[in-house]
Amino acid sequence: MPGIQEVFDGTTHKSPEHTQIELEHQSSYDRDRDELARLGKKQVLKRNFGFMSMLGFSCTIMVTWEGMLVLFLAGYQNGGPAGLIYGFLFVWVGTLCVFATLGELASMAPTSGGQYYWVAMLAPPSSRRFLSYITGWLNVIGWQALLASGAYLCATIIQGLIVLNYPEYNAQRWHGTLLLWSIICVAVLVNTVIVSLLPKLECVILIIHVLGFFAVMIPLVYMAPHGSAKDVFTLFVNGGGWQTTGLSFFVGLYGNVFAFLGTDAAIHMSEEIANASTNVPRSMLVSVLLNGALGFAMLVAVLFCSGDITAEEIIETPTGYPFIAIFVQATRSIGGSTGMAVLVVALGICATIAFLASASRMTWAFARDRGLPMWRYLNKVEPRSSIPLVSILTTVTISCLLALINIGSDVAFNGVISLTINGLYSSYLLAAGLLLWRRCTGAIALPTTYESNPKIVTEGEAVSAQGTIHLTWGPFRLPGASGIAVNVVGCLYMLIIIFFSFWPPTREVDAATMNYSILVTGFWILFSIVYYFAYAKRIYKGPLMEV
Repeated sequence: MPGIQEVFDGTTHKSPEHTQIELEHQSSYDRDRDELARLGKKQVLKRNFGFMSMLGFSCTIMVTWEGMLVLFLAGYQNGGPAGLIYGFLFVWVGTLCVFATLGELASMAPTSGGQYYWVAMLAPPSSRRFLSYITGWLNVIGWQALLASGAYLCATIIQGLIVLNYPEYNAQRWHGTLLLWSIICVAVLVNTVIVSLLPKLECVILIIHVLGFFAVMIPLVYMAPHGSAKDVFTLFVNGGGWQTTGLSFFVGLYGNVFAFLGTDAAIHMSEEIANASTNVPRSMLVSVLLNGALGFAMLVAVLFCSGDITAEEIIETPTGYPFIAIFVQATRSIGGSTGMAVLVVALGICATIAFLASASRMTWAFARDRGLPMWRYLNKVEPRSSIPLVSILTTVTISCLLALINIGSDVAFNGVISLTINGLYSSYLLAAGLLLWRRCTGAIALPTTYESNPKIVTEGEAVSAQGTIHLTWGPFRLPGASGIAVNVVGCLYMLIIIFFSFWPPTREVDAATMNYSILVTGFWILFSIVYYFAYAKRIYKGPLMEV
């Protein structure tokens, strides 16, 4: 065996190279454990992920080129081809700024709690607990909604493919709900029974994600009739009847925004990643760059290959998804189009598996700090597999219950989809805004060495008489004015996205076109505030110091 030397006395000695590898692995493990201890947390989950497996996890949870195809209609109706192109670039740059900022925070405090922990770390003492609590709730409900939304989109694409192959099929909403439940069952199987294989599986899915891009792109570009560059880059559509084309453009951004959602999944897996303070920000930024490049290339290809399909045919396709109609026109084959779309569905299901992993870790982390009802049960970790089994099953139950909304009204369920943007982006904004304030006031110190990075503390732990918290940058940061500029751009971008995420797709609103996300988001925020003052205020003290 390489690295092992047998000697004549029967003992086995390791070569210097093998010993060095073991020491480096032990050093990395000890550093991660000590770093988590500085944050006041015990190491209870296994660190099975490295940089490549987490990059695969981040890329496949975003599924940007696939998501852009699925939500193509939102930007096409409000914005048109040119609106989709420039809207994608706007969202791509904005997302990079957001996650460069969150990457700095993840490097300072790599914990599964993510945003609510950082808010407790950065906020003034007078509002620290309350702001942290609200941020935790926004993050939890955002991830719960994202799991249900991802499974819903996959389920309805399957229904669209059935309509394509069997035109006599009468699609019912309850059919979609049953398919949604089936997809979530697959996610549960992977996250519980074969969870030890998840890191290796994510590396394989990353390869399929990239190769699948070419498997769809090549036949699409080669076989489809091509439109003109003028139509692609200069044609704007105001399908919502808004007062100006610019307003229509911003209303249609949410499709591109949704295609980049889930980037913070790596944050909530921080306690399962080796060398988390470096690998978490790296995996997030590389995944945004890679997925953005693939998504933009696919968007340009689809717009050039829409050919003779009219805007009305794209919007009113019987499958419900315009990309399927574009595939049919390109290949002139229902079988070929189905095969290309099945690849999109398969990668969407893989993303749902990752949604469940991240959503359950976020739920577990917030329950560990007593932020959720029934926290005593939700914070338990199954000893044999070291996974938060109760949180996984609770997350699945919530998503299955949310799916029942679709049986009554798919319009109402769209409010759940919009909740993902409202919840997640609001939690990002609170953390990024507080970081900008601390950065501009010079409250964050530079470490002299990586090992000297001091303990990140929260209420009641190493706080000075003035109530301030001593903060130190992690190994990843954007220095000087560039860091402030990126931070400011990220915050402004999030304000725009949150504001327009509540708008309906058309100016003339009825029960079928209403955006119910304002109602759904408002309900959960009101519920969390009432619960906080009625009960949680007595038990939620911010992130608890376990060690």
